[in-house]
Parts: sequence; structure tokens; C-alpha cells
Amino acid sequence: MTVTLVKTPAETAYTDAFDPQGALADVRKSAFAQFAATGLPHRRMEDWKWTDLRQLMSSPLPPVSGTTASADTIDALISASPFGDVARARMVFVDGVYDADRSSLPATGDMEFASLGSDDLPDWVSDKLVAGSTDPIAALNLAYMSDGAGLRVKAGSGMDAPIELLFVTTAEQAATYTTRNVIVLEEGSSATLIETHIGGTGEYVHNAVTQLHIADNARLDRVKVQEEGLEAIHLSNTDVHLAESAHLKDFTLTIGGRATRQQGFINFAGEHAEGHVSGAFLLTGKQHNDTRLVIDHAVPNCLSRELFKCVMDEAARGVFQGKAIVRRDAQKTDGNQSSHALLLSDEAEFDAKPELEIYADDVVCGHGATSGDLDENQMFYLRARGITETEAKSMLIGAFAAEAFDDVESDAIREVLGGLAEGWLARRKAG
Repeated sequence: MTVTLVKTPAETAYTDAFDPQGALADVRKSAFAQFAATGLPHRRMEDWKWTDLRQLMSSPLPPVSGTTASADTIDALISASPFGDVARARMVFVDGVYDADRSSLPATGDMEFASLGSDDLPDWVSDKLVAGSTDPIAALNLAYMSDGAGLRVKAGSGMDAPIELLFVTTAEQAATYTTRNVIVLEEGSSATLIETHIGGTGEYVHNAVTQLHIADNARLDRVKVQEEGLEAIHLSNTDVHLAESAHLKDFTLTIGGRATRQQGFINFAGEHAEGHVSGAFLLTGKQHNDTRLVIDHAVPNCLSRELFKCVMDEAARGVFQGKAIVRRDAQKTDGNQSSHALLLSDEAEFDAKPELEIYADDVVCGHGATSGDLDENQMFYLRARGITETEAKSMLIGAFAAEAFDDVESDAIREVLGGLAEGWLARRKAG
């Protein structure tokens, strides 16, 4: 028996607002048709059983772009980025639109920037826009993409000074904001990229996609911090293409959002590539975070590492779904994934779903998951030395999360992340 789902108010709002224009009209039509075939994901879809968007997005949140917020509101959100003193260049997007006046780009011929809201996209952007996952939320992103960052590092260039892509959402209206990034590292190049998401206090959805194309012998260090408003829904897809001997280190810290669904799809397309993916999420109240990661080893002699450290307080819920695929020809694959949860209350919940699909026979692969509370002996040791309970918990939480960002190359960025992790509990208690 075929079950026909009635459109929700959110789905109806997306349908009514769809009016593709410009050079990407055909691309947008195709993407929207892909989304419309399934609608918003729901619990009857295996990959989405812990995050029912049909239920979470119960009210109309029509897609919009552009801001009506005051300059003071925008500037206050921009100043909230913890990387203001670390980044050496910055592209700023306000309510889904590039803000050139608040951005600062380096004057160098080794790097090319583009706004994806432009009517005249460079070939290195337009040729890659339709690549990536077939996820319905990623398709919805392409259908409604308002703007985003295009970044190209030319062959042989080293751009290790951190570059920040800063997305601020003022939440002046209940709506959906849609951004997309295309990052291209040409052969033998390197870059350090920070992606920061900060939002206001209102209700909104931010649907964000980042596509990473890392060519032969290229290296990317990427850090993402998600600190959306606590009434926001953050939907994120990251698509990664690793060529021969490419190297990726990718870390995500999730603090904000009422509900977060983030997905990573990493394709090993060239031998001797390495992908190190780690993350931490720090949740309280009734926050919900569902992280799904799919690692596809399609060629031999590659290495992947995934490590997630998850802290839940009060009635928060965290989910980690990690899937590694090792295809028949991908001999000599070395892959490992692990997730570890720290539950600070009896109501907190953590769900782990590790998966391995191995079709090759000469591989080293493994996975593991643990959960538990703070160590009482460590708490007693700290309290006995005059440290308050909140300070002691903060120190232990910071130490627990720190392992996940040990792979971050930049000392300055790692220091910022450590401060965010250690100060999280105190900030939440104060708020």
C-alpha cells in the first residue's frame, strides 16, 4: 500500500515561494523536483529516524534573503564571532546575503573569491554546484540558494593564515535562510578555513551546504563553529571530494540551535588520501543534535579517522550516526570511528549508530562508542582544592572535549575552541 503524505505548512510555504529565475533556473527546478519527491524528511526514513523535520518544522518558514535589521544589531552579531582576532580575512553574510562592506579580503593573486549570489559565476563554481549528495535537504538548498562563498586556492599556493566565512542571521522574521559554499583547493595548495554561524534569538531555519574539492597533494584544515540562536534549526550538509594524496582535517563545534541536523559525505577518490573528521557538541535544555557521517572508501591505500565527543545536560539529546563504506577495490584501507558521550543529567540522552560496510579483505577498520557521567573522583579532587562545582565541571568538560580538536593545526584556533568548550557550562548557567 502506498501512503501519500499530506504537505505540512512548511512544505506548502516552500512550494508557494518557488519561482526560479536567472541562469540557474533549470538547475533550481531540477533540485526542487528532487526535494518535492520526498518532502521534508521524517522518522519513517531510516537515516532520519531520530530527527523528524516534518514535526520539528511545524510552522511556515518561507525562504527569504536580505535583511531588515539595524546596523547595530548586525554589528553586534558579527562581533560575537570568537575568531575576530584570529582570522586574517573574512567573508561576511548577513541573512543569507554577502556583505562586502563588512568583509575584508586579502589582496593576493594566489586566492580567488566569489559571491554565489552573483549573476555571473566563475566556471570553477558553476561546474561544481550540482555535485554532491542526493539528500532532500541538500536539494532544497540548491533550489533556494541565495548566496554563499566561493573560494579557490590556486595550484601550489599556501594560504595557511585563517580565512573566516561568517554567517550571521538576525532572526528579524521567522524564515528559512539558504547558503552554499564552494571551496576548491587546486593541486599542491593549502588553506586554513573557519566557518562560523551565529544567530539572533528568534525562530528561523538555516540550511547550509559546503562543498569541498581538494585536489592532488592539497591540504585543507577546516573548523566550523555553530552557535545559532536557541530557537533556530540548523541544517547542514558537507560534501568532500579527496583526490590523490589529498589531506583533510575537519572539526565542528556545535553549541547553538534548538535542533541541529548535520551531515558529512566524504568521498575518497584518489589513493593515499587522508581524512580526519572530528567534532564536539555541547547541548543543554531541550537541544537536539543529530550528526550523520558517511565515509566512502572507493580506492585503495587511504586513511580515515572520525572522533566525536558529545556533552549533554538537562533534557538534551545527541545522536551520532557514523557509516564507513569500503568498496571491493579499496584494499589497504585504514579506517576508525568512535563517539563518546558525557551525560550530565538523568534526563539527557545519547544514541549511537556506528556502521561498517566492508567489501574488501585487506583492511584495518573499527568503531566504538561509550557514554557515562563525570568522574566522581576527579570532581572530588578539584573540589578539595577549593574549586567551585561549576568551575570543576567546566574544567572536566573542556578536557573531555579537547581530544576532538587536538587535530586542529592552528594553536590560536585551538585555544579559542578550548575556551568555548570550557566556558560553555558557566555561560549556560549565567544565561
